[in-house]
Amino acid sequence: MRPQSPRRTQSPQPPQPPQPQLQDPPIYRALIRNWAERGKTLPGRHDPEWVRLAAPPARLGQFSASRDPRGDGR
Repeated sequence: MRPQSPRRTQSPQPPQPPQPQLQDPPIYRALIRNWAERGKTLPGRHDPEWVRLAAPPARLGQFSASRDPRGDGR
């Protein structure tokens, strides 16, 4: 049998300070400004069209059916 080597205990590491937020490069800021001026969707921003498209479908009975007689060709 091999002799067991002593286990190394790791000392707790001090908490790391949060990394500073880097600013976007000027070319990226200009692109975002251009997209915003043209009403385009931007990363990380509210998008009303996506909200509408991702909404749950209408439930059964949510809309009323036509009162026209069946088989009238409509």
